[in-house]
Order: sequence, then structure tokens, then C-alpha cells
Amino acid sequence: MTDTPEESRSARPRLRSKSRPTRPGEIYGVPGQGSTLWLSVASIAGFLLVWWFVTWMGWVKPLFVPSPGAVVTKFVSIWQDGFTNTPFLEHVLVSTMRVFGAFALACVIGIPLGLAMGMSPAVRGIFDPPIEFYRPIPPLAYLPLMIIWFGIGELSKVLLIFLSVFAPITLGARSGVKSAAIEQIHAAYSFGATRWQVLRHVILPSALPEILTAMRIGIGFGWTTLVAAEMVAATEGLGYMVLSASQFLQTSTVVMGIFVIAVIAYSFDLLMRVVERRVVPWKGRM
Repeated sequence: MTDTPEESRSARPRLRSKSRPTRPGEIYGVPGQGSTLWLSVASIAGFLLVWWFVTWMGWVKPLFVPSPGAVVTKFVSIWQDGFTNTPFLEHVLVSTMRVFGAFALACVIGIPLGLAMGMSPAVRGIFDPPIEFYRPIPPLAYLPLMIIWFGIGELSKVLLIFLSVFAPITLGARSGVKSAAIEQIHAAYSFGATRWQVLRHVILPSALPEILTAMRIGIGFGWTTLVAAEMVAATEGLGYMVLSASQFLQTSTVVMGIFVIAVIAYSFDLLMRVVERRVVPWKGRM
């Protein structure tokens, strides 16, 4: 018995759905894939709960660990009245401009230099030793040199942050060059591509995931160095606020400043993750 034309047509969509190719990771999954939102929320809530409980029970003196309520109260007070006759938002703006100014300068110089180091043995031989030499040195170690060479103005602060950000971004871009498959490079050359075209259309897209990761790591180093940079005759900034408050044992102000720095840094990291998903959607799927 043969099928009618209507039955044959109704069977075609079922055949198409069965023959759909399987997407990467659809059957066995991708390592690390999955939502962690609720776990993150629970982790933060648990930390705040333990913090509140410890201070409420009086197990630790407020001088050492202030209560969450005291930190919030101090934040509201500084938001309204400022700190050392300077509005709170001005402290935030000054520190943000220092960190992101140094970060932008490190990206403009470090990414092209890292790509050049990855492609040219001569460039790598010239710049790799000095970068690897100063990279493990803590910024506080060469802070006196920054003051001697560039004074106590804004330049020494920005340069100190720049040096802490520059090395990871440059080395990340250099490492990213190795992500390009040699088969793709040879295929591009065989089709008549120039060295610049290979860099633009083959090497740079392959290196982007590592470059973006290096940028996220670099901005973290920048915020870490901020407090050290604002030790140098600063009168504004979040790092200055934390250091000044610590000298007068204002622990709630210190904790509040640390939280503000952490929130700004974490917000930028979340923004970089969104950019990473948009710019390199193939990361982790190849």
C-alpha cells in the first residue's frame, strides 16, 4: 500500500528534524558550561550572613571588623558629606581616570607590541628580557624610582599603574599569536595574502581570546596597584581615602573603600565578559 501525497509531505518535516546536525557540545556538554548565577548569589549572601553574625555576636571588635550596618552607614555619610572636604564621586572619578587611563595606554602600546613579539624573533629578542625582568617585581619596589624620576605629580601615579598593566597585556598578545593554526596561515599565503593580511585576517582573530583575557587580568593588576600609586602625595582618590582612614583607625571607611574598588573592578570585568562573548563567540567551541 503506497502513501498518499499528503502523508508523504507530512513525513518530510520529521525527516528533516532527524537529520539536523548535532552542534558542538550538545550531547556530551562543554567543560565549565552552565549558569552559576544562583550559586554566586548564594555565595555572596552566605558571606554577608556570616559577616553580620560574627559582628552581631561580638566575637570580633569593631575596630578590626566593623559590622555591615556600620559600613553602609559610613558609605551614606561619605556619599552625602564627602571625605576630607572632597565629594565622594570626585574620589571615584579621579581613581577611575587614573586606572583606565593607564589601562588604555597599556592596550594601545602593549597589544601591537605583543603581536610584533609573537611574529618577529628580532622584536621578541629585544623586548622580551626587559618585560620579563620587571614583571615579577612588586610595584612598591620601583615606586621610589617613579618619584625620583617623575616627581610626585599625576605622571608618576599613572606610570606606576601602567607598568603593572602593561606586562600581562603584552605577554597575552604575544601568547595569542601562537593560537593561530599553521594550516590557516599557510592556506592564506597560498592564496596570495600579504603578511599584513595574514596578521589582520588570520592571526588577530585567533589571538583575540587571549588578548581579551589578558586585558581582564591587566585591569585587575591596575586596581591592585591603585592604592600604592595614591600613596604618592595624593589628596584625592579611593586609594588615598583607604590609606588616610587606616592611619586614623577608621576601619569602616577602609572596608567601604575596599568594597567600592571591588565593585567597580568587578563591574568592568563583567562588561569585558559581555564584550568577549560578542567579539569572540567561538571561544571554547573549537
